[in-house]
Amino acid sequence: MRGILPRLKLPQRRQARPACRAFFLDHPMSSEIVIRRESPDQPEVVRLLDALDRYLASLYPPEANHILDLPALRAPEVTFLVAREAGAGGRVVGTAAVRRMAGEAATGGMAYGEIKRMMVEPGQRGRGIGARLLRALEDMLLAQDVGLALLETGRDQIEAVRLYERCGYQRRVAFGGYPDNGLSAFYGKRL
Repeated sequence: MRGILPRLKLPQRRQARPACRAFFLDHPMSSEIVIRRESPDQPEVVRLLDALDRYLASLYPPEANHILDLPALRAPEVTFLVAREAGAGGRVVGTAAVRRMAGEAATGGMAYGEIKRMMVEPGQRGRGIGARLLRALEDMLLAQDVGLALLETGRDQIEAVRLYERCGYQRRVAFGGYPDNGLSAFYGKRL
């Protein structure tokens, strides 16, 4: 039988997000966090987003901050996630969003999800919350048959850059009409 049937070459299965996965396992406290889709216009969430906006404004001029405001975060093509401490009335400790985008020249016509509004409360960093938020966004994209995640971040946001690189994102060219102004860093990952 072996000589009759042609040998099938099966595609190798990529190990999804190995660095992020290992990071989760090394940080058991992150399991005390619940991540779910929520509205961005809750007072606790708005406070965290305002803190992110102030931080970005301290690093970059206004024209270099590419922020989705509250109305944009409520758009149908955007999924907004909130990370909370587990338990009744859990405190908000992080946010993340993904905006589904049509293909363009910079993506070879491939539709993609743009990661936006990633923020973990400074006192909660180092617990794996950012990596869990990012993975949740990636899983949502995959469930919607979107196999590419892209993001624009600031070159001076060292913690964010480390997170994205640790989770398998690679530097790439600008996309989505963003200017390549020397202040932005562009990253992408095939999911």
